[in-house]
Amino acid sequence: MFRCATFVGVCVEFVAAVAWLAEMFADPVDRERVLGYTQACASLGGLLVSAVYYWIVTFAGSLPPVRGGHEPWRYMLMSGLIPAIPLIVARPFLPESPIWREKRTAGVLRRPSLAEIFRPRFRRTTVVTTVMVACAYAASFGANLQMPRIVTGLSEVRAMSTTAREQTVGTVQWLQELGGLAGRVALAALAVRIAARRRLIRLFLVPGVAVMPLVFFLAATLSLRLVEYGVFVAGFVTVGQFSFWGNYLPRMYPTHLRGTGESFAANIGGRMIGTGGALITTRLAAAMPGASASEQLAFAAGIVGVSSFLIALVASSRLPEPEGTHLPE
Repeated sequence: MFRCATFVGVCVEFVAAVAWLAEMFADPVDRERVLGYTQACASLGGLLVSAVYYWIVTFAGSLPPVRGGHEPWRYMLMSGLIPAIPLIVARPFLPESPIWREKRTAGVLRRPSLAEIFRPRFRRTTVVTTVMVACAYAASFGANLQMPRIVTGLSEVRAMSTTAREQTVGTVQWLQELGGLAGRVALAALAVRIAARRRLIRLFLVPGVAVMPLVFFLAATLSLRLVEYGVFVAGFVTVGQFSFWGNYLPRMYPTHLRGTGESFAANIGGRMIGTGGALITTRLAAAMPGASASEQLAFAAGIVGVSSFLIALVASSRLPEPEGTHLPE
């Protein structure tokens, strides 16, 4: 129950922040740059979480006991309170979006409508972006985020002590987040140089079709070092897409629908449908070839990962291009 409540806040926070940032910067180049580099902070958060996990599994035995034990997951959950504190302090001082405030003051701000994003003007944008965002999340949850479970099945990792094994998992996760950060930074740099949005997203989709099978069918069954290189590249091509949507979606809906359109793609497509990739992977694993459960999971993750990239690549041919560089009113 508490996890679901937290997740609701996270989902709303992302959509509201992207819409707000887009409306705060009237100059198109500034807007693209700010949206791109600000979203990179999401991966900085991921790096911090991975570093905290590594520290916790290393020193959990020295921390004050919780419910009579030193389970790392309990300390990890409690660490989630730390970033909430500066958010609570900063929130009251954030200015309202000038566009939103002017429309509301003039009494011309229309109410958002879920049905409106499926009317002819926005239907194609809504459907295509929902499918593509779902694919990005399916690749992340169904493939990349399975790697901590996969890597523990490698023979060289199984031979490690419990603490060393957990540290290895933390390191692999950290490298994946580092790749994601690199992907977000690359997207931010490319967004102001490449006008065609289809071409921009394909710079991540096309390499991903080749990367995912190499990482999960090959590297994940051979050695830890190959996995470490592989998860970095997989994180790059997957997480870079997340920043793409933060730059793209605000340009496709008017002020009163901006949050609604973004939320449907990101939260319905991504977080409700796309995260089901994890369920598909675990269901497929039992039917996969492999000498161990971790190899079976790796093959299943590879199938989900490459399928997600292929579907998104096909769908990108129907992705509408924004009309002009300014936000629609």
